[in-house]
Amino acid sequence: MIRVLVVDDDYHVARAHALSVARVPGFSVIGEAHTGAEARELVTATEPDLLLLDMYLPDFSGLDLVRQVAASGAQVPDFLLVTAARDIDSVRTAMQLGAFYYLVKPFSFAALREQLEGYRAWAERIDRAPE
Repeated sequence: MIRVLVVDDDYHVARAHALSVARVPGFSVIGEAHTGAEARELVTATEPDLLLLDMYLPDFSGLDLVRQVAASGAQVPDFLLVTAARDIDSVRTAMQLGAFYYLVKPFSFAALREQLEGYRAWAERIDRAPE
């Protein structure tokens, strides 16, 4: 089971994303965070496999969250960015930091499911790979 932490400043959006993730076989939502600080604490406490990560948080960006977790020496979870940010610099930075994918809001359940299923297939291949 792939353990997902949903990070979005909007409580309603976070809940909708969590419900969507829970509909995809092989995924479970282990929590929701609405600020960068809350997300950082939950990443440390729960060690999720995947973050469904919004770019815009009230205290710092989702990408700053990834940088802070990495700087702390903790394991950085894989992350799928889900955001309204469309500028090329944000996309490029997200990919440089290791984003698995970048979904621009609004998106359909089918689009999210496709990316989650792609992530699951990739994670299964990595787990089975000897090298």
